[in-house]
Amino acid sequence: MGKVYLIGAGPGAADLITVRGAKLLNQAQVILHDALIEPAMLDYAPDARKIAVGKRCGRRSTAQHFINKQIVDAAREHEIIVRLKGGDPMLFGRADEEMRALEAAGIEYEVVPGITAALASAATLKRSLTLRGVSRSVALATYSRAPDTDEIREQASADSLVFYMGRDSAPEIAQQLIGAGRPASTPVAIVEACSTPRERSLTLTLGEMAIGGEAHDWLDASQPSLLMIGEAFMERSLGVSVQGVEAAMQVAA
Repeated sequence: MGKVYLIGAGPGAADLITVRGAKLLNQAQVILHDALIEPAMLDYAPDARKIAVGKRCGRRSTAQHFINKQIVDAAREHEIIVRLKGGDPMLFGRADEEMRALEAAGIEYEVVPGITAALASAATLKRSLTLRGVSRSVALATYSRAPDTDEIREQASADSLVFYMGRDSAPEIAQQLIGAGRPASTPVAIVEACSTPRERSLTLTLGEMAIGGEAHDWLDASQPSLLMIGEAFMERSLGVSVQGVEAAMQVAA
């Protein structure tokens, strides 16, 4: 039996993978990688066999149970196997299903964390996810269309709210957040293809996103995107920062 490494590739750029992740890629005989992995990331493993097993919304994708089988089969034939996952394996990456399959087969594995898109997008926007006096809580979420749920109200309670895989539902998400009590003036930042040469961002308000219009026309269906919602994402200025510090000092007093 070989050993499987579930490695977080990070948000996109090849040099944002961890040093440990890059070293293991170089040692691997087989790499099973997500669809959104930048091609340059695979240059770390010139001699490995590469197997694309990614999922893309609205496109034909590899079933999860078949991915699990491929990982197990590879571990029975090779010494070092890498399951390369976008961002961090433990966040919206279905890592639990793969770990369960490996445990059931008695195969040793290790998880190597990566930088998730929310952190990288905050860095590229130069907007902190937390901001003293403005944002003390952060929620990382995906949007569910399940009826009769209070998910959106629970998510709306976070100061900074980041939606993964929310591109196609952006107007609906905004409408429901406004319905849950978020002001229509709440700042929103949309980041596409974070840390890659294709990266771009758009700043607007929750009310503007609810209408669709510019945001809908601007979004590129072929690129991964992130919706970042909250006062922490307003256009940065000295006045905003000073107000935040003053508010925090008043609370402390």
